[in-house]
Amino acid sequence: MEKEIQKTRLVSSSLRTEYFSTGWMAFEFLVGLVSGLKAGSILLIAFGLDSFLEIISGGTLIWRLRKEATEADPEVVERAEKRSSLIVGIVLLGLSVYVVLVSLVNLVTHQAADTSYSGIAIALASVALMPVLMFKKRALGKQLHSDALVEDGMCNITCAYMAATVLIGGLLTFLFNWWWADSVAALVLVYFIASEGWESFQEGRRGA
Repeated sequence: MEKEIQKTRLVSSSLRTEYFSTGWMAFEFLVGLVSGLKAGSILLIAFGLDSFLEIISGGTLIWRLRKEATEADPEVVERAEKRSSLIVGIVLLGLSVYVVLVSLVNLVTHQAADTSYSGIAIALASVALMPVLMFKKRALGKQLHSDALVEDGMCNITCAYMAATVLIGGLLTFLFNWWWADSVAALVLVYFIASEGWESFQEGRRGA
């Protein structure tokens, strides 16, 4: 009985953490995308679009945790998660190709992005918040024996790296007015997006 009560509490805490995390990603998506479009920044647009995909991943994990709370068939939940990983992986890889192409075009045409104060602010907030979410999810995931929750925490660290890249690119544009900073930083961002996409794609294929 005690174990069941403890598990219920852990699942509830995990759900609250995921709700907060997914809500933040929705905010990050809106600010990143709108700021990127206004400033003409492929870096911020890519950051915002990746946050949207994190919403999908977070939503899948919330669904899984809710199913676990109601003791649904774990095989059904696992298959759905694999399918979601495959879709997200494909979209992330496609986003990587898009960012590379647009960044190269901007470098060739000397297209510069305007400074985005809202973009710098959201990136700074993410750098501070993401490690906290990572540690929280890893601790809960280990207690629940949920690899998916632990992996989702690692996605938060990837998001922190991406936010740091956005921050550096935005600051270089603001401080030195380097026209190429946004596009070069976006190409660095591709490494994180593509790595995350390939991992999700491979994970999804294993369950296909």
